[in-house]
Amino acid sequence: MGTAIDALRERMATYYDLTMTGSLLTWDQLTIMPINGGPARAHQIKTIEMMSHQLLVGDETARLLDAAEAEVASGKGSEVEQCLVRVTRRDFERAVRVPGELVGEIAKAAADGYAVWTDARANDDFPAFLPALEKNIELQKRYIDCFDVAESPYDVLIDNYEEGLTSAEISAVFDGIKPYLRPLIDRVVDRQEAVSDEFFRKPFSLAGQEEVGLWTAERLGFDPASWRLDPTVHPFQSSMSIQDIRLTTRYNENDLFDSLFSTVHEFGHGIYEHQISMDLERTPLGGGCSMTLHESQSRFWENMIGRSREFAGLLHPALARVFPEEMKGSTPETTYKAMNVMRPSLIRVEADELTYGFHIIVRYELEREIIENGMKASDLPEAWNARMKQYLGIDVPNNRLGVLQDVHWSAGSIGYFPTYFLGSILAAQIWKKMAGDLPDLRDLIAAGDFAPIREWQREHLHRYGRMYTPKETIEKVVGGPLDPQPYIGYMTAKVNSLYGPAA
Repeated sequence: MGTAIDALRERMATYYDLTMTGSLLTWDQLTIMPINGGPARAHQIKTIEMMSHQLLVGDETARLLDAAEAEVASGKGSEVEQCLVRVTRRDFERAVRVPGELVGEIAKAAADGYAVWTDARANDDFPAFLPALEKNIELQKRYIDCFDVAESPYDVLIDNYEEGLTSAEISAVFDGIKPYLRPLIDRVVDRQEAVSDEFFRKPFSLAGQEEVGLWTAERLGFDPASWRLDPTVHPFQSSMSIQDIRLTTRYNENDLFDSLFSTVHEFGHGIYEHQISMDLERTPLGGGCSMTLHESQSRFWENMIGRSREFAGLLHPALARVFPEEMKGSTPETTYKAMNVMRPSLIRVEADELTYGFHIIVRYELEREIIENGMKASDLPEAWNARMKQYLGIDVPNNRLGVLQDVHWSAGSIGYFPTYFLGSILAAQIWKKMAGDLPDLRDLIAAGDFAPIREWQREHLHRYGRMYTPKETIEKVVGGPLDPQPYIGYMTAKVNSLYGPAA
């Protein structure tokens, strides 16, 4: 006769199957679904979300959890099984507070909102998007009302992406780092002539970009037997299992690096999901630990690897092969500098490493205004434009390049944005720790030998999935808590090397 832990694991495997089915429906909607399928797809996603929620919070789950916890208390169960019980209890306790109908409403509004957003973004029509945005905000506030708020209601939403983190902690990190970033940005603005991407300001065929993107992904570790790469409006990564990784990117004929770095960024997410231990498959443990850790992986591959001088040397011959006419007269150094131009810009996903943090701070502060202070959704464009002027010194010409550019709010994903910058900060810590463990790290990149890098990540982070809390996992991978100093040092050194040291 099996144990309660065994029975709980089997029940949660069914829950996992349902949630992955929902992910597959969403991936399909965002990539290849005919546009007129949107209304029906929203209902399908709602149905799956309500079914999975009902299974998670059901009486049988509660009974099995109690019995499994008793077994763990008596010394039964492997470490994986003990972690399974703990994580399932956390998920259960959060989910049981939320009515199933609200879960369904949130899921449907997210699917409906995406369809509205794509049209509104394309047409620069914020008023058309406003009702969907207001609906998503209203639903998120109803979700918050299901919980006991200790300090900030925004913390309830953050906890969906970063367990145990508070807005007070995030603000302390961001406020502490602003004084270091501001002078660096001022310096690169004053010295724009030092680094140029003018050579790449020309059309590069979409077919060629697709070829280069796939070549790049395969060099990094993309395996067609377990991975896909497809176009979409706003790049993302989704996994249906450890052996089924879906990457997406977008192509712009006039911006070669948009698609390239979107692909590398999403590869970082994908390799995290792909290297989780197979022992965790079809359990609540079989996914990334938190979005800060997830974004640390995407930002690591995008920036520490993808924007390195060594990677530019590896990439340049591939670009010259695919684009022989366009690349005439260029060198690996031309490519390296073009990939690392730093200047305030409008679009977050195209932003350089240095200014990227302020793109996130703008969104983070606006989300808090909405949730904590009651800012109206209709006031977002004006507030957005004012913050972009305040932090990056640029004027926003229209809403398509401003408040409509990101997909997140169309899906009600409020609380996600701060993890992007926290992930960038953690990526620098990981780079520093890895460089100490792999003294030939830069030689490996130059040679295109990424297997030792992937293996280091698998051993120190990826294999654990959700076994441990985010703070425990960060401790495992870098040997201490989140620390902005390596990021500050990394960015200062990079600005100094490209734009010259401070006068």
